[in-house]
Amino acid sequence: MRFRSLGQRGYDLRAMPLTHDHLELTGSPLQLDDVAEVARGGRQVCLSDSQKDVIARAHQAVDAVGQDDSCPVYGINTGFGSLSRSLIAPSDITSLQLNILRSHAAGVGEPLSEDVVRAMMLLLAASLSRGHSGVSCAVIEQILSLLNKGITPVIPSRGSVGASGDLAPLAHLGLVLIGEGEAWVDGRRMDGGAALEEQGLSPMPLGAKVGLALINGTHLMAAIGALSLVDLENILSAALLASAMGIDACRATDEFLDDRLHAVRCQSGQRRVASAMRALLKGSEIIHDHRQDDPRVQDPYSLRATPQVLGAVVDAVQYVRRVICAELGAVTDNPLVFPDSTKVGAAFLAGGNFHGMPLAMALDTLSIAICHMAGISERRVNWLLSGRDDQNPVTPFLASDPGLHSGLMIAQYTAAACCNELQCLASPASVGNVPTSAGIEDYNSMGATSAHQVRQAIDLSRHVIAIELMAMAEGLEHQRPLRSGHQVEIGHDVLRAAVEPLHADRSPAPDIEAVSKLIEVGGLRQFGQGLYAETLDHCD
Repeated sequence: MRFRSLGQRGYDLRAMPLTHDHLELTGSPLQLDDVAEVARGGRQVCLSDSQKDVIARAHQAVDAVGQDDSCPVYGINTGFGSLSRSLIAPSDITSLQLNILRSHAAGVGEPLSEDVVRAMMLLLAASLSRGHSGVSCAVIEQILSLLNKGITPVIPSRGSVGASGDLAPLAHLGLVLIGEGEAWVDGRRMDGGAALEEQGLSPMPLGAKVGLALINGTHLMAAIGALSLVDLENILSAALLASAMGIDACRATDEFLDDRLHAVRCQSGQRRVASAMRALLKGSEIIHDHRQDDPRVQDPYSLRATPQVLGAVVDAVQYVRRVICAELGAVTDNPLVFPDSTKVGAAFLAGGNFHGMPLAMALDTLSIAICHMAGISERRVNWLLSGRDDQNPVTPFLASDPGLHSGLMIAQYTAAACCNELQCLASPASVGNVPTSAGIEDYNSMGATSAHQVRQAIDLSRHVIAIELMAMAEGLEHQRPLRSGHQVEIGHDVLRAAVEPLHADRSPAPDIEAVSKLIEVGGLRQFGQGLYAETLDHCD
């Protein structure tokens, strides 16, 4: 299978390391790699036999309530939102669930990328499989059938306010399960019913609470968060390499990487970044060449404070990862069913687990962190290209003949433009609120907006780091015959396999895209291993 991502870019699935066995939904939390492998690699998913009895007990409890019009339980035999005081007769239960899917599918805007939709489907199925939503096994199996057969619902990207679940996006997903809406199949956009028929599936019948269970969840926000963390690991690795490469391209000192300096600051991310940079620069001839008699007293912040800034990014990612990983094991439906293992009955608890504020705040934090990662990167590029350091043999803008040639002058403009947009995206969406549902849903998270901002920030920051890598790789060419650290030189070789040295002016755009793609597929991931040893490990 091959799936389009945001901006219609394709993932080269052959380059992605996959676990080829089925992912089994056991009720346990998903891992980030699980989400990526299913969303982008077509990994097959199945429901564990051990969960089927758990799911069945909750489903039986919901069915019993659906047939009892004397005991109102929200969403099972009542209306929704501000209409929850309306009691629904048992004969109308199916119509109630059908109507919620149809009426809530009110999304607008360009469709979500297929990898995000597939991640949503996986997270939805995993949440339902934990046995507190009250749906039948058949509902979960229908979602997994769509995943495994490559049927991807077409979901407009805008419409969720990040509370009461990602209602509109998930309603569009749910329509395809019942043979309505639209879907992608092998790159073809078609009617949802036709997609099911072509793949040998039948529309799913709706029982009590099914429609509500399908749409009451944080699965859009969590899906984008999970995929963004996977992508950001690759970008952070590239940013670390670019930072270390910049030390020698700019002929900076390595004194500010001394562990004694960072140990007394007591910030773990900062210390880890400094340690990783020292490892990358180990063996540098360039640092040794200007260690003595260099008239410069200190380097600019963009070099000297890299561990502090990039370390703060690493710490922020740790926080976000903790939140997202918790959500990958969560049940975010409402109301939730807690069957009594010793009796026929069950407790139905209505609450606010669908509220996206934990995710919204974390995703806003991630956008801010990405903005700083890219921002300090652009400043290093500007410092190098300015050519104002008479202690560095680089030419202005790294041009082969400044004046006749402009070198990478405008590449820095592009980085600056991306950083300006990143500054806008870093404005937190979660601090704004617009009440909905006649005021009963009076405090929303706007976490879906936070998630969309993160996705855009990921793409922009990847290009900024690509520009820095191009500039610093070229800066090292100006230091020859001196060599940088052993690991930096390995990274330089990887970059040179993608982009040739700049002997004369040429369009930088194809080179930027080539390096950006190298980052995206994890081609520089090895250079960030020092960042992940403790901070970015797998979820427990």
